[in-house]
Amino acid sequence: MTEENKTNAEAKPEIQALPQSHKFLIGQKMGMTQLFDAAGSLHAVTVVKAGPCRVAYTRTKEHDGYQAVCLGFGHKVEHRANSAEKGLAKKLSVQPIKHLKEFRVADLAGALPGQTAGVERFAEGEYVDLQGISKGKGFAGGMKRHGFHGGPASHGASDRERAPGSLGSRRSLGRVLPGQRMAGHMGVDTVSVQKVKIVKVIPEENLILVNSGIPGANGSMVYITLTNKKVPNPKANKVSKNKIKSDAGKAAAKKPAAKK
Repeated sequence: MTEENKTNAEAKPEIQALPQSHKFLIGQKMGMTQLFDAAGSLHAVTVVKAGPCRVAYTRTKEHDGYQAVCLGFGHKVEHRANSAEKGLAKKLSVQPIKHLKEFRVADLAGALPGQTAGVERFAEGEYVDLQGISKGKGFAGGMKRHGFHGGPASHGASDRERAPGSLGSRRSLGRVLPGQRMAGHMGVDTVSVQKVKIVKVIPEENLILVNSGIPGANGSMVYITLTNKKVPNPKANKVSKNKIKSDAGKAAAKKPAAKK
């Protein structure tokens, strides 16, 4: 084998990046800390290790009825993966992927399987929506789960202070209606936090620092998407403030003459 053939055999194909127009990512909650911004203000931030993620597959409207991009995050030991996960990993030439999540998109716009997605698609000052699984509380009573007040602590009712109260629905129905708030399993729910500001992005360490708490325990999965809520525009606020000041100055200059 010649030197040219050796170099060609050793050269690995370049991994393309997912277009930055697709603003979504999978991350892992690392914990909370404090951070000073450029103005000297202190912020409580949550640190999220986001990516790098791999595009596992795409969904098309013609074949699947909807459009989506599936990202994969993390890897698992091969003997712990099932046949479908091993087949997908073999197709992408990677280890079996641990977490998969589909993100619906209006336009695929160049998204292809095998591409990578990192934190560079988000910038400081942008607002995102964060979704996670809340902490499990186990079996909880009505006061903890629904905020009931409990029963009176007087007149000998020593064992009814944390009771939920009556569950009956009067004699016309004679049964407990579905959806009645009662004691039961609490937590492990999908919870979303909307319109959260990104305080800092550290591309070298794949970290995103957001100015909010995130549901879930440390180490749990977090899904990050660009918010569709109305976000503040600092430039527009500055223009409006300057306009108010100028209008106030004109009004003060045009004072009516004093009556004689």
